[in-house]
Amino acid sequence: MWQEITNAADAANEPGEFTALIGWEWSSNAGGVNMHRIVITDSGAETAQQYQPFSFLNSPFPEDLWAWLEKASASTQADFIAIPHNSNISKGYMFDKRTLRGEDFSPEYIALRAKWETVTEVTQIKGDSETHPTLSPDDEFADFETFDFYIQQDETPYVVAPGDYVRSGLRAGLEVQQALGDNPFQFGLIGSSDAHSGLAGAEEDNFHGKFAADSTPESKQGLVDLGDRRTPVGWDMAAAGLAAVWAEENTREAIMRALKRREVYATSGPRIGVRFFAGYEYGEGILDSAEFYAEAAAGGVPMGGELAARGDTAPEFLLIAEKEADGANLDRVQIVKGWVDEDGTSYEQVFDVVWSGERVPDENGDLPGVGSTVNIDNASYANTIGAARLQARWQDPDFNAEQHAFYYARVLEIPTPRHSLYDAVAMGEPLPAEVPATVQDRAYTSPIWYRPQ
Repeated sequence: MWQEITNAADAANEPGEFTALIGWEWSSNAGGVNMHRIVITDSGAETAQQYQPFSFLNSPFPEDLWAWLEKASASTQADFIAIPHNSNISKGYMFDKRTLRGEDFSPEYIALRAKWETVTEVTQIKGDSETHPTLSPDDEFADFETFDFYIQQDETPYVVAPGDYVRSGLRAGLEVQQALGDNPFQFGLIGSSDAHSGLAGAEEDNFHGKFAADSTPESKQGLVDLGDRRTPVGWDMAAAGLAAVWAEENTREAIMRALKRREVYATSGPRIGVRFFAGYEYGEGILDSAEFYAEAAAGGVPMGGELAARGDTAPEFLLIAEKEADGANLDRVQIVKGWVDEDGTSYEQVFDVVWSGERVPDENGDLPGVGSTVNIDNASYANTIGAARLQARWQDPDFNAEQHAFYYARVLEIPTPRHSLYDAVAMGEPLPAEVPATVQDRAYTSPIWYRPQ
């Protein structure tokens, strides 16, 4: 089967036109603890057929997967990346500050994790993993496509844990770095679909569900019948997501290089364009320059990069966000900051950086909502609010040159009809009150880490 799969990938691969990557899923799920990784390589079938994929049957522990990748890479000269996904249902273990074996982090563990897991998934069909209202109570957009079902036979109440979510994982990385000198969670962000149907639709108006069994509006009402057990239905799923890669060309090798340097970002479905840089002494007019990328890179680092201190000077962040060509306008662009103090305690804050319209923050600094044009009766919306493009040069008003920190951008669309509303309208039935009718799709950039002197 592995030979058949890898040969098919090679047959579909057209360098410069269409990239078919070879890979597999390592699906460790003992006790309902979702530790899944997607493993991909930049090599072709001839190299891939020198080994059999390492599976959870070989070991359920991620450090054993990384050790295998180390050996396989040395023996075949292939490169790999392991991408954690659905951390939101890991029961707190994905970004825990101890290993899955319950041991303290060692320098070897941190080095292997940092080498092979440069990217993690932040959003997909089985929910969004950026953060949760319990963990980020001051973030008004934290409650996005939350999913509270574990992958197991016995029903277990969902418990929110910091180790489940990307933002708290990034914060934990700063805390570990403060204590041990290295960061095991310095990862970029991508989105994925995780569909099991062969249909990769991530659009709200073209969502085919997770399985073939929930690919139509009618079939989304129930996936499986397990008696009295509370189980997810198709409307509990999210029409998400996509991985965006800033690569020099459309080839296996260039895409792998981008994943390794973390120059990637995620969207929850729309093809939103985002550029994000940090640096010093950027010139006026750089945001509108035809040579923006070259000039921004020359003066700093792109998303996924690490920016060194320059005395006490606060870095400048450059942001450009553009809506999908035939999609919804943009509401706002935010920067999410995380930092750690001298005692090793981490914090977070969300800044509204640039937004559409003439809205003015209130006395508490809160920006009014953009409004909504969604017509519930026919599942439509109008781009009469929002903006097609938002851009900004921004500096952190609370910058402290002595503190390690990360910054990532979050781009929000205006409200649009959710796939559940499209389904209800198609069936000619009212949408139940407990099911969301609208969604504010979004993009997440990989962080930029600030490193003090």
